[in-house]
Amino acid sequence: MIFAFIEKNRAQYSVKRLCHLFCVSRSGFYAWRTRPMSLHKQHDEVLKTAMKELHQGYRRAYGAARLHQALRQSGFICSKRRINRLMQELKIKASTTGLYAWRPGQHEFYSSAGNQLAKEEKPTAAGQQWVGDFTYIKTRQGWFYHAIVLDLFTRRVVGWAFNRKRNSNLTKSALHMALHRYPPKPNCIFHSDQGIEYAAHAYRELVEESGLIRSMSRKGNPLDNAYAESFFHTMKAELIHHKLFENDIEAVAHIIEFTEFYNRERLHSGLDYQSPENYEKLCA
Repeated sequence: MIFAFIEKNRAQYSVKRLCHLFCVSRSGFYAWRTRPMSLHKQHDEVLKTAMKELHQGYRRAYGAARLHQALRQSGFICSKRRINRLMQELKIKASTTGLYAWRPGQHEFYSSAGNQLAKEEKPTAAGQQWVGDFTYIKTRQGWFYHAIVLDLFTRRVVGWAFNRKRNSNLTKSALHMALHRYPPKPNCIFHSDQGIEYAAHAYRELVEESGLIRSMSRKGNPLDNAYAESFFHTMKAELIHHKLFENDIEAVAHIIEFTEFYNRERLHSGLDYQSPENYEKLCA
């Protein structure tokens, strides 16, 4: 806005000169300065205050879409376009911005059990379809591994485990936790990639003894296990890439805290911007 530019620069240049350059009257400029703030502008300021609190509270992870939904759920009337504009004014953005580029075909997964998940419709309740995956975490003292089990209906992390070794004990521990905390429905599909940690005899026996149906990603189809990959992407972008942990004890504490936050509070775009826990309650 012209008047705002004049106000910003009037200490450096005279108001008379600036008004002449922009072909506006000085009386108009001084009238603008004394004019009370519009209702629209007042609501912008209220939204800005709420946005800064929400953005900080959600680990600076929310972009315009999630901030918009969080504000709407808190009772504010606003549009996504307005939130995007106000985020630019506040110079805040999602902590994930610019961290990743989409590179299809970057990972290769191979199947020995067949992709049973691809043959099924989307789940209609919790405990019908699970996926498992693991990733590595770096600390100042070295690397360790983190495995999860994710429910595809609620997107809740139902089981997790940590280990300094990459083996079937890691993935079995995560599955044991899931089976104990959230017993699945009969014939629940358990999907994973073709890693030896999931193809090992000990792991296959646990899956079959638990009444789960084994499913594995097809060769050259990394998107078969996209939901688990998506969780790790979120966790690393919002937590891991912002801190180098001293040791695995510190890292585990932060990861568990993030996982609880993810399950209970974080709004999920695939769940109509509900948290996994709230989504399960709404669908019960």
